[in-house]
Amino acid sequence: MTRSVRGLSLALLAAAAVVACAVGPDFHAPAPPATTHYTRAPQPAATVAAPGPSGTAQTFSSERDIPADWWTLYHSSALDELVRQALADSPTVQAARATLLTSVETWKANRGGLLLPSFDAQGQAAREREPGAVVGEPQVPAFIFNLFDASVGVSYRLDLFGASRRQIEALRAQADYQRWEFEAARITLTANVITTAVSIASLHAQIAALADIIASERDQLKVVQRQFDAGAASRSDVLAQQTQVADNEAQLPGLEKQLAQAQHRLAVLVGRTPDDATIPDFTLDQLTLPAELPLTVPAKLVRQRPDVQAAEALLHVSTAQLGVATANMYPQLNLTGSIGSETIQASDLFKTGSAAWNIGGSLTQPLFHGGELLGLKRAARADLDRATAEYREAVLAALQDVADTLRALEADARTLQADLITETDAQDTLKMTQLQYKVGGVSYLTLLNAERVYLEARQSRVQAEAARYADTAALFQALGGGWWNRQDNAKETRQ
Repeated sequence: MTRSVRGLSLALLAAAAVVACAVGPDFHAPAPPATTHYTRAPQPAATVAAPGPSGTAQTFSSERDIPADWWTLYHSSALDELVRQALADSPTVQAARATLLTSVETWKANRGGLLLPSFDAQGQAAREREPGAVVGEPQVPAFIFNLFDASVGVSYRLDLFGASRRQIEALRAQADYQRWEFEAARITLTANVITTAVSIASLHAQIAALADIIASERDQLKVVQRQFDAGAASRSDVLAQQTQVADNEAQLPGLEKQLAQAQHRLAVLVGRTPDDATIPDFTLDQLTLPAELPLTVPAKLVRQRPDVQAAEALLHVSTAQLGVATANMYPQLNLTGSIGSETIQASDLFKTGSAAWNIGGSLTQPLFHGGELLGLKRAARADLDRATAEYREAVLAALQDVADTLRALEADARTLQADLITETDAQDTLKMTQLQYKVGGVSYLTLLNAERVYLEARQSRVQAEAARYADTAALFQALGGGWWNRQDNAKETRQ
């Protein structure tokens, strides 16, 4: 039996040692885009500056890298804690992590099942009746006996043309795709938490601005009412002022609704229920605008954007699947064997003279399948063309994201600069107009117009401030989010 085991093992090892070719195209990462710019016009080294902390000029540098915890650049401990809680507790990230682990374990399982021999232990006991005719003696009475069999069976598919290897390659690429989907989920969640917090801060400022105007208009209504009582104002002046107060008060519920919805959204992003009162509120003066921003070159961007890497992984999957479809048109060789012991008494198993073994193989060459195999190969080729086009689309979309965000940051800075000047001028005009109206120097229509202009200017300035904070987060997201600098990145991607 020892010699039989050795012979069977050597035969299987010799078969496994055969170096076979893998048909189908080998995957090569696409070349990066040739361009070195994102926009038609040259990118300025910095945005314009404006008065106040939110008017800080932002500089761009290709020498700066994106930190893994880039949200800390806003210098808000509350925001930092909230983002970390979201990354730990968000069901979106947890689902992406579980999907990644599922894909990795599927790849590992198939790698062992397809590339290595399968060994299975078997045990069998049977009681049989055989007539004498089976031994050429019909006159001999039938005999009844027990049969005991214990063996180890081996099966191995010799991967002559690489079908198994291409299938494993496709599964590994699928796991890579899920890894990049996981990274994209983390980055998207982080950006959503920041932009939602900025939205909450902006809405608080807009509500405060509107409340100040309403309070001022109510005071003005009292003045107009006294003037009417004294005969110095008309009834239409009183009604106009009441209408203005009511109109501005009508805007409050809409802003309060947006604020409540933003607060609910932030709670859910962090993995909590919308009624959680521990979610902090934010104001714009609690945030610091990052002044120094990275600017990755396009060739490097495509290696850092998770969505582009995910598209490349799917391109890899399609390339490997074409190899599988091609290999399925070639011969397939399967080897089988078993070694064990057969006796008519259980106590004689594995004793001298009870050894039994077999070894064999089967070769299958597809001849005619009604065009199925050729059709599958053509379908795989078309799918590779689709994946190639989708990868190009992902690259172009990534370049556009960065280009749009860079232009948005420049426009945000110029808009804020203009809005600050407008607000200051409108505030000065309103104060002067209020004084003139009290002494009868201007009409009531002039006062109403001054109030409207100031309200619009103040709200525009708040929105411009919020846009700079939000678009800064969008730039970090568009550049890949710094996942490569995360210390636990290697550990998570191995799991």
